[in-house]
Amino acid sequence: MSTPPQDQRIRTDVVVIGAGPVGENVAQYAVEGGLSATLVEHELLGGECSYHACIPSKALLRLIAVADTAANLPGISDPSVDVPGLLVRRDSWVSHYDDAGQLTWAERAGVSVVRGHGQLIGERMVQVEGVSGTTVLEAAPAVVLATGSTPVIPSVFDGVEPWTSRDATGVQEIPEHVVIVGGGVVACEAAAWMAALGSQVTMVVRGDRLLPGWEEFAGRTVVESLRDSGVDVRFVTEVASTSRQGSAATGLGRIHGGPVTLSLSDDSALEADEVLVATGRRPALESVGLDAVRLAPEDVLSGTLPGWLHAVGDAGGTAPLTHVGKYHARVLGTRLAADAGGRGDRPAPDLVPVPQAVFTQPQAATVGRTEAQAREEGMDVAVSQVPYGSAAGTALLRNTVRGAAKIVVDRRTGTLVGATFVGPDAAEQLHVVTVAIAGAVPVHVLRHAIPSFPTASKLWLRLLEELPADLR
Repeated sequence: MSTPPQDQRIRTDVVVIGAGPVGENVAQYAVEGGLSATLVEHELLGGECSYHACIPSKALLRLIAVADTAANLPGISDPSVDVPGLLVRRDSWVSHYDDAGQLTWAERAGVSVVRGHGQLIGERMVQVEGVSGTTVLEAAPAVVLATGSTPVIPSVFDGVEPWTSRDATGVQEIPEHVVIVGGGVVACEAAAWMAALGSQVTMVVRGDRLLPGWEEFAGRTVVESLRDSGVDVRFVTEVASTSRQGSAATGLGRIHGGPVTLSLSDDSALEADEVLVATGRRPALESVGLDAVRLAPEDVLSGTLPGWLHAVGDAGGTAPLTHVGKYHARVLGTRLAADAGGRGDRPAPDLVPVPQAVFTQPQAATVGRTEAQAREEGMDVAVSQVPYGSAAGTALLRNTVRGAAKIVVDRRTGTLVGATFVGPDAAEQLHVVTVAIAGAVPVHVLRHAIPSFPTASKLWLRLLEELPADLR
């Protein structure tokens, strides 16, 4: 639907500020439930995930993983990554940063779109400043904040214009040497593809491990793999000061100026063509007009909101994962329609497990609780851990199979509460655990789910066989 003419006042049932995947899902499910919905967006429809995060990173990493696997399979000669071809594939998957396809989707879904910066100006009132002028949207019954998040850039990087994840996924100029600050998912994946693109990569990690909060063997396996590919990983190290020679330039994925010098907490120094800061993200709530309705960002994150205002996805402070935000968006959109007398709503299960995958080589994937987290919550747990290549199906994936698989079982209920897989295509193991946790399926029942031989799912039988006899 086209952008309204200048200075219009429009009535709609649901106004969603932010048209990333989360906002799109709220609007779609509200419309499917019988309501009208309007999306407000000042950047590209489809949001961060579609153009600057999940999609381009996976587009880059998939070819790298295929080449790495082929190199580990005798009978395939000289597999290598063609860098220009890789970037062409990435550009295709981000639609060359054009959101025409997303606009077509909205039109077909019956969702209206208003382009421009939207902010609250009163109860159920959103003002949008766009190229076509000012539009005021009057919502009944709800306004939804789905504004996503923005990168956290520590002040030590002031003046050097560091790369963010957008530059890394949108890379155009390959730095000869890039320093990556951080040890989480973004840092690990970026290190993998920048090394494959030909950069010398140094990771500066404040903690003593990669992927904090995961099972320890996940971070350990990933760091071993990164080091094997030439990445220099430095733990328990922080950036003390930075400077850049020459004036900083602009441009997505282009080197932002002259060399950057970083002084580190261990009294060493690094000089690099570029520095990528991957130290986390914060909810984007600063410019949505909360003060107009006597609220602050803290109120949003604590859930202290009036009944007509909702926050979902990264903006709501939940796990900063696209699929988690989309899940909550679907639930919210359906509930808004049901509350307004539209088509029905079904309650969510008591436990909604959160899956996450890191597309390094090998992949790492986790869902639910780690063993440590379960014990901290007072659970009496049993665990099973086996080498990832201990089943015929996983061993066949490549000559050298690195990694392990681990499940965590609540002894009281006999059900899975968490699992971690590290190995080739490990992310594809994740959904079966997610289903088992969400459905509270006892592990003695899971033993009767027959894995096809010789698929990678045979790994499941190995894990179940290693559990204590009283649980099998």
